[in-house]
Amino acid sequence: MKTIKMIRKYSKEDKQKVIKLLRQNTPKYFVPSEEIDFENEVEDYFVYEQHSEIIGAGGINYFPNDKIARISWDIIHPNHQGKGIGKALMQYRMNHLIEKPNIEFIVVRTTQLAFQFYEKTGFKLIRIEKDFWAKDFDLYEMKMPNKADISE
Repeated sequence: MKTIKMIRKYSKEDKQKVIKLLRQNTPKYFVPSEEIDFENEVEDYFVYEQHSEIIGAGGINYFPNDKIARISWDIIHPNHQGKGIGKALMQYRMNHLIEKPNIEFIVVRTTQLAFQFYEKTGFKLIRIEKDFWAKDFDLYEMKMPNKADISE
């Protein structure tokens, strides 16, 4: 049987499925209070479907006055982590951002639990703040050195 995979724009009908994904990654990668933040912060968001099931999601938030885009809310089903889904979602969003001339910098805020994933995609660590999100969830702020550095 052929695997049908697709990345598409998030719709409000996806909300409960993405919340379920978030809960499946809590408390390992997220703290429970972040669920409320997710509902309030989704700006430009995409889902990764396989056989019509959402198994990954990731977003972008924009700060036009600063010409910054922030990669946000990367969530992958625990059974599908390490299989290239996060990488595919990241490349999809980077390609999306290349088309936006008003964006000069791309940043991400993550934790010590996931920062290595972003390092592999070209982000550089610029700041660490201990217990930022919650106890034992440190902020790792990272930046793509140059929008032109986005690679396949």
